Amino acid sequence: MTPMMQREMQQANQLLGTDMPRLTDTPLSVLDLAPIRQGGTAADSFRESVDLAKLTERLGFTRYWLAEHHGIDGIASAATAVLIGHIAGATSRLRVGSGGVMLPNHPPLIVAEQFGTLEALYPGRIDLGLGRAPGADAATMAALRRDPYAGAEDFPERLTELQGFLGEPQPGQRVRAIPGQGTEVPLWLLGSSGYSAQLAAREGLPFAFAAQFAPRYLHEALRLYRENFRPSAMLKRPYAMVGLPVIAAESDARADYLASTTRQKFLNLIRGAPTRSLPPVETLDWTPVERTQVEQFLGAAVIGGPETVRHGLETFLERTGADELMLATDVFAEADRLASYAIVAEAWQA
Repeated sequence: MTPMMQREMQQANQLLGTDMPRLTDTPLSVLDLAPIRQGGTAADSFRESVDLAKLTERLGFTRYWLAEHHGIDGIASAATAVLIGHIAGATSRLRVGSGGVMLPNHPPLIVAEQFGTLEALYPGRIDLGLGRAPGADAATMAALRRDPYAGAEDFPERLTELQGFLGEPQPGQRVRAIPGQGTEVPLWLLGSSGYSAQLAAREGLPFAFAAQFAPRYLHEALRLYRENFRPSAMLKRPYAMVGLPVIAAESDARADYLASTTRQKFLNLIRGAPTRSLPPVETLDWTPVERTQVEQFLGAAVIGGPETVRHGLETFLERTGADELMLATDVFAEADRLASYAIVAEAWQA
């Protein structure tokens, strides 16, 4: 471990035991993919997720979401509801939820029972973000017994069924989610295109856009959501949260170096060879076409020292009008990830 990494680990450890002031202005939240680093284990990932959740709770972050992925080496959040319970049990104030559960992979009754159970254990702190992608490749989809055509065709019907299992029971309702019925766990729709944006608008639900990996359609999706929004019992006006990659460090140069970890992740994804989280490197061996493709994935990224990050987040807010930002920080070392969120919090309050 280098002297700089030792110093940052000491700073992170100090932060974990220190009360921090709450953030102001636009709510900030956390998206955690529970990354498994090269040489690490899923158990390491879960321990580090708890560390991050405890820190960001003290820093005043609003939500801590985990995403459902299957069969991807390097992501440990497949059993999303289980991990949500683990994080919620280690914290006391954060809203903990899914970003998201891939609804076509599961019977709505099971999802309602799982999140009804979480709501009973941690009342008023659970969010249920829903996506319609498989979160897996074709072979893994088959192992999940998932209909490859499910999602676009029957997602609205699945959503309605789930809402019925979480709402108050209706006269003559034969099947009920126990626990779950009547809990009204808050639902969010997630997406990276206009489909979920328009469905969220029609249903009067909050919408979260995944600009952390698909920023190109961000502005159009937000426009569709806001222009078509219909008030509901849950929400009177549109509420849009945007996920984006953020890597903060003590300097722009240091942050750019740390960001090589996430650049390697997308580069290997493009090459069809996904890997666990890799250590940062000074240079990447990529073609001009590959570099352009990676930069497209990271088109919404904010990477830099404290002033660069503050300016980047303010500019992003001005451009999008987002009601809330959900930050995804993909770096190799735990100390660097903890330090990044702490730097963001400090910069946001400056």
